[in-house]
Amino acid sequence: MDHLENRELSWLKFNKRVLEEASAPENPLLERLSFSAIYQSNLDEFFMVRVGSLTDLEKTDKKKKDSRTEMTASQQLDAIFTAVRRLRPAVEKAYRHTMKELAAYGFEHVNFDTATKEEIAFLELYFRREIKPFISGLVINDALPFPFLKNKELYAAVQLGSKKGTSIGVIPVHHEHSQRLISLGNDGKRFILEEDVVLHYAHLMFKGYKVIDRALIRVTRNADIMVSGRDSDFRERMEELVAKRKKLAPVRLEVSDDFSREALDYICKKLKIKNVRVFTSHIPLDMSYVYQLQDMSEDPVLHYEQRSPRKPAELSETKSVFSQVRSKDLLLCYPFESMNLSFIRLLQESANDPKVVSIKITLYRLAKSSKVIDALCTAAEQGKEVLVMIELRARFDESNNIEWSKHLQKAGVKVIYGPKDYKAHSKLLLITRKAQGGGYEYVTQIGTGNYNEKTSAIYTDMMLLTADRAIAADAERVFGALLTGGLVEQTEKLLVAPLCLRAPVLSMMDEQINIAKNGGDGYIAAKVNALCDMVIINKLIEASQAGVKVELVVRGICCLIPGVEGFTENITVRSIVGRFLEHSRIFIFGKDARSQKIYIGSADYMSRNTIRRVEVAAPVEDMKLKKRIREMFNVMMSDNVKARIMLNDGTYVHAETADGEERINSQEYFYQQAYKRLEDKQKRQEQLRKNRDSAAKSSSAGKKAGRTSSRGRKKKAE
Repeated sequence: MDHLENRELSWLKFNKRVLEEASAPENPLLERLSFSAIYQSNLDEFFMVRVGSLTDLEKTDKKKKDSRTEMTASQQLDAIFTAVRRLRPAVEKAYRHTMKELAAYGFEHVNFDTATKEEIAFLELYFRREIKPFISGLVINDALPFPFLKNKELYAAVQLGSKKGTSIGVIPVHHEHSQRLISLGNDGKRFILEEDVVLHYAHLMFKGYKVIDRALIRVTRNADIMVSGRDSDFRERMEELVAKRKKLAPVRLEVSDDFSREALDYICKKLKIKNVRVFTSHIPLDMSYVYQLQDMSEDPVLHYEQRSPRKPAELSETKSVFSQVRSKDLLLCYPFESMNLSFIRLLQESANDPKVVSIKITLYRLAKSSKVIDALCTAAEQGKEVLVMIELRARFDESNNIEWSKHLQKAGVKVIYGPKDYKAHSKLLLITRKAQGGGYEYVTQIGTGNYNEKTSAIYTDMMLLTADRAIAADAERVFGALLTGGLVEQTEKLLVAPLCLRAPVLSMMDEQINIAKNGGDGYIAAKVNALCDMVIINKLIEASQAGVKVELVVRGICCLIPGVEGFTENITVRSIVGRFLEHSRIFIFGKDARSQKIYIGSADYMSRNTIRRVEVAAPVEDMKLKKRIREMFNVMMSDNVKARIMLNDGTYVHAETADGEERINSQEYFYQQAYKRLEDKQKRQEQLRKNRDSAAKSSSAGKKAGRTSSRGRKKKAE
């Protein structure tokens, strides 16, 4: 089907867009290096999760086909491996080209061919004193067991020769005293990597053997652990599964440069991995070290222009956040506005407010040092009812969440884990406070992103704060269901998956289809991270066929190809990849500002979100906030710097800029707007202060003139 794309291949196209940022001329050099590392990190996770899942499927159900492209697991894996290999030259070119340009700023990644004699002498001494005492070489042959190679760890592999024949030697590169970047100059910019030193001096680890060939290797293991059901020992079982993940089967083997085919075949046999899963690289196998280079130079030419989240212009410093939300709905946009000065402030104020009786929140991913956790613990210690639904199955954050759950319980927080068969991915907070005249008042927060102070500075997200009682009642239903392990079956305003989100979305799309069929301007728009829910895709195709204009901003996976005649000719798809990770989710239905429906929430248009998770989306009903979101969406649709447009063959091209047309980078534009809103507010406050001072002076002068006139009249009378 020409209008549909395979999910996995679509994701690889997204990662290709990330890779393009590693060579984008408008990006500073050190930032380009970071994108190379992000590309590699993304690919690691893709192999651990998606390739791992397909590998399992290939073994258990060979005939099962992808619903979009009719590809079996084996066919998808073959296509994945081919696509990844095709991208390899671009990955290596981007790294080499950037390092070459960085040489002008003193940066140099040295190898033993470019090191001086003095440096080589230093490195041999360094190896003997600082590395060799902490590592050991293992000789492997058929008479000896093959060592366990840890996930994503680097090893030096050598082919050894002796009178008895050939063997394989393996040396783990890193140890507890490891220093990955070995400086060859005072400023650290001229450096060599520890793994290159270990590989070069590997022969010193195997006395009595001759090293025939050598290479660095790195194994990627399946990480697709699944837990079904839940019992009283759920947390302990999750801890066991996290430990088990480290030992799952390999799904990829990376090798530096060319290596003996005989030795490589032997390693593949021992790892039980096919040669098709072996990938050769001529640049570092682990790029994470590049983030250390960021701190080695303060030259602004090498970095993005410094940006810091602004204080939200809509928030007053003199009034509590709760009281301000009680007066009007607030929309907060990260990273352009500060989470610490808005959401964290709300939590901290509520924790210490004697009239706040309860705080209920869902947690999915948290910062390592979390002010959110601190505020919740403070609230519990103050005697408030604090209910926290923490998702222990948040992939790769399981261990962190397990530890936070223990910490919260020790502070007196009631901790729950949600429905046994559904992850709770919602971003929902409900604060209940005693009202002054009796009864209770509420503030509900619904967000598109996690309560994570670190990612709030690098992910674009939104959150709505509202005192709407109907929304609070819906939020209470969500927490009630989470507490009992049930599901919300009916709501008044919120969209709540898995039972009350997809159907209302489809219904609102049907409304626009009917408008178009009756000669009106039907309109559907969305900004999501991924689109692969076939039920929603089919409805969008139906909308396009009915003449509805559909505008989609999809950062990552998009299984719907636009512009295909007879199917999707009224649909446009664009992806924005830039300095910040696009993460917000916005659903828009209708063109008319008065009747238009706008929602923000935690769900993407993926079936895992719409019918297999607990997700929450909220209506934005305040006209000013709706206008702001519409304007933001329009700016994203006008982005001609970081936006790519999907063509009707599934490829992506950069949005073109006409001669004389203004270049619009939507992310930079939103930061500038945040600065401007705050500056405008400060100017208004300053003008009000001047007006008050002027009025006070006029009043004082008037009173003084009145007293002088009175004295004059009195003197004249005398």
